[in-house]
Amino acid sequence: MAEIHPYYELHRGAMEAAMRQRLDLAEPMLRERTHLADLDRVQQEVMDEFEIVLAQMPYVGGAAGRMSDFFMRLLGFMAIGRVLRRHGVALPVVADIERETYKAQLLTVPEAERLASGRLFMSAENQALLRDQAAKSHAKEYPDDFVYDFVEPGAGDNFDFGINYKACGFCKFAARHGDQEILTHICGLDFEAYATRGIRLERTQTLAGGASHCNFRFSHLETE
Repeated sequence: MAEIHPYYELHRGAMEAAMRQRLDLAEPMLRERTHLADLDRVQQEVMDEFEIVLAQMPYVGGAAGRMSDFFMRLLGFMAIGRVLRRHGVALPVVADIERETYKAQLLTVPEAERLASGRLFMSAENQALLRDQAAKSHAKEYPDDFVYDFVEPGAGDNFDFGINYKACGFCKFAARHGDQEILTHICGLDFEAYATRGIRLERTQTLAGGASHCNFRFSHLETE
């Protein structure tokens, strides 16, 4: 098997701990919604598959690369999807379990911490950073990375800012490793990731769905 990149090897312990937490959170859903009998075995299969995913994970700049964190947080769901599909779990069920598991995991973080993270993401300082990162992404320093544009709101727009992803690292990963049927599950996690931080994400199209780009639009989530 291919070796894990040293950057991911450095963070392997934290990523494996996150995967084990996800599997613990997913267990009640797996019992309720699937025919799987030996869940201990299935969970071990997922961890074994995650070892394979780690070796497949593309390097896109490590700590200096904005999208490294996205790969590290989300590619583990490819391992879950692969194993559940091998056991015959229907795609919609896999998608629901992955999305609800991720939401439950996100909600283990204290609300104040999540909302503070959301405010930081929406801040003028972070928007300036995103503009710079978007411009740099077009240099395509790492072929498996994302390429994107920062989008300023125009007259009549009801969002704070946007990002148009022109090339998607998850799409490239799925095409290389045969994960196309579970690729859209990764897309579905985005809404939970932002909503739990007090951010409203609007998106009407994705590269995974055959569009020319993914149109992310961000605004503050209205709270009662």
